[in-house]
Amino acid sequence: MSNNKDKLYVERRDQGDYAVRRGGSERASDVKPTQREAIERARQLNPGRSPIVERVKHTNVGKPDKWRKA
Repeated sequence: MSNNKDKLYVERRDQGDYAVRRGGSERASDVKPTQREAIERARQLNPGRSPIVERVKHTNVGKPDKWRKA
């Protein structure tokens, strides 16, 4: 059974870059300048599992501050 510590999250930081972090952790595993690079890094760190990505713009299926699988 998985828990949040098994999942990787990609979230936008106040500085405008993107952090890759494990659920429940305070510190980022890595920080990348773009969301795309952060998603790629999350996939490298956790192969075979989709990272949970913070939505940062309005789309027809969601608003900012919502989460999606990449």
